[in-house]
Amino acid sequence: MNNKLISFVRDIYQTNDFIPLHAPTFAGNEKKYVTDTIDSTFVSSVGKYVEDFEKHIEFYTGTAKAVATVNGTAALHTALYMAGVKAGDLVITQALTFVATCNALYHMGAEPIFVDVSKVSLGLCPKATAEYLDANAKLNSDGECIHKKTGQHIKAIVPMHTFGHPVELDELLTVCLRWNIVLVEDAAESLGSFYKGKHTGTIGDFSAISFNGNKVITTGGGGMILCKSFDDGVHTRHITTTAKVPHPYEFYHDEPGFNYRLPNLNAALGCAQMEVLPEFLKQKRILAEQYKTLFSGSDFQFVAEPRYAQSNYWLNAIICPDTENRNSLLKETNKQGVMTRPIWQLMHRLPMFKNALKGDLTVSEWVEGHLINLPSSPVYLGVE
Repeated sequence: MNNKLISFVRDIYQTNDFIPLHAPTFAGNEKKYVTDTIDSTFVSSVGKYVEDFEKHIEFYTGTAKAVATVNGTAALHTALYMAGVKAGDLVITQALTFVATCNALYHMGAEPIFVDVSKVSLGLCPKATAEYLDANAKLNSDGECIHKKTGQHIKAIVPMHTFGHPVELDELLTVCLRWNIVLVEDAAESLGSFYKGKHTGTIGDFSAISFNGNKVITTGGGGMILCKSFDDGVHTRHITTTAKVPHPYEFYHDEPGFNYRLPNLNAALGCAQMEVLPEFLKQKRILAEQYKTLFSGSDFQFVAEPRYAQSNYWLNAIICPDTENRNSLLKETNKQGVMTRPIWQLMHRLPMFKNALKGDLTVSEWVEGHLINLPSSPVYLGVE
């Protein structure tokens, strides 16, 4: 399979050069809009492209309000802050995630509880979450969810839509409602993914999207907070711009805030990228189907979108028959200049989170030992 995969990828991308996992694609008005921003001199957080970019995202996702930030971690940090997460609180999330999910919690003084993922979505498992809460939580007289052992408030649940595949949101919402917990979606990887016809990030009260250079579209850096309530969105924008109260010349700030506003220069890039997003998604689905066909009938299982969802297929992935095959494929593909990657090391294995509370992580550990990501940049295949 090693050589077969390498030949397939090189044929798809039509090159013998190094093939990255996911490279940015600039196919539209990126240079025009960025040049326009430079010519205007409004390259920082004040400029028309920032609000235009937010409106693009609002229209595309259907969210009540979108707020642009400097990166995805800043977006998640703000989303958690707006959800009421405070220092000392506990937040349920998955151990199978990128470290930024947990870094946002750490810098708030909150602590993660790691719960297993589902084999259906590779994201937070509703059943495992419910079982953990049944065994370890209680509601106090004020209706707050409290961890029995530590006495800490379990404030939020943060599922991450792994590789763009939507988690089982209805089931997680049911858990949240039962335990009076806020749902905050880590939608960093899932722009262009839909759960039962609704865009990811619009189900929870707040969510965060990333526009890092390796995402479906990019602003270089950049992130976006999606707010289910318009009023919450107005407040979210206020606190991301240092909570400065508008005035012709005075500097007055009415609450602690963040300096998280996305620069106009980056937003210009994002506006151009949004214009070609539908084509990117079309080509990525074609690529996913070709990978699916390649691995059909083999011992390697292609990770397909859940039946209830439409995924953006941000990163294509396969499940190898065993860890030995995984390691062999990783070694040979990278040796020959085709970038493949294992999934992230589980968060509870990292030194800063080794003492975190956790449930049974059997599925997460199994996925960690079997999964490989494949080159997933969109390819122009001449499809009309």
